[in-house]
Amino acid sequence: MYGWVEMEILITNDDGIYAEGLWALYRRFSTEHSVTVVAPDRERSAVGHGITLDRPLRASRVSIQNGFRGYAVTGTPADCVKLGLLEILKKQPDLVLSGINPGANVGININYSGTVAAAREAALNGIAAVAVSVRGRPSTRYDEAAVFVEHLAAQIAQKPLPVGTFLNVNIPDVPLGKMAGVRVSRQGIVLFSEYFEKRKDPRDRTYFWQGCDMQPETGDPDIDGTALGKNQISVTPIKCDMTDYNALETLKTWELSLSQGFGSRISGDLS
Repeated sequence: MYGWVEMEILITNDDGIYAEGLWALYRRFSTEHSVTVVAPDRERSAVGHGITLDRPLRASRVSIQNGFRGYAVTGTPADCVKLGLLEILKKQPDLVLSGINPGANVGININYSGTVAAAREAALNGIAAVAVSVRGRPSTRYDEAAVFVEHLAAQIAQKPLPVGTFLNVNIPDVPLGKMAGVRVSRQGIVLFSEYFEKRKDPRDRTYFWQGCDMQPETGDPDIDGTALGKNQISVTPIKCDMTDYNALETLKTWELSLSQGFGSRISGDLS
């Protein structure tokens, strides 16, 4: 459709290899590109950028609807990307797609999201990556969302992202024709209103069930959650380098040198 050169694409998610959103991406991209699916063998939502170090990882070939095949991994989304890059794929992919996740990943949620972490893992390895979510849960708009992702991927192929930067994309759960456009946005940092429900199990032991209210909207049209709330597709560039460079310069003015007597006070404490 876009006249682009065939790409090597790795697709993953945090909802598990049987999730419909993942296979919507596969259907859209596999007709023109070489696509490999490496995804968790079960749902791994909200695991963040966790990796598995305390047990072995296993990757099993599975056959999905219409004969689609992929690798189901007994680990996290970040594990899937690592294993895909280092062991499963014969060569480095040109693009990693993570999703399509049911439910938005905007604001502070990107710190917890396994969907976003998979894209971050790819970017850490110098590979272009996109994390994709649809606002609805559940959603019936995966195929339409995949159409936009294909358009975005064509843009990335022509205008590569900076190394260490990936895109976090959130799409309204409405028909493409009813969307209010695309907003290049920044991450919101307003906290959710969170709470725990305190309950008792049948053995009278206390447990807690975590919950939160809806993501608050700031009114700023350039914030990811606000754009999504206005039925706009939100596209947010995210950097892997989390250094605060303004604070870096400020810290250089602090008296942190051991020559200021700090070291001798430590020695005195230890003696």
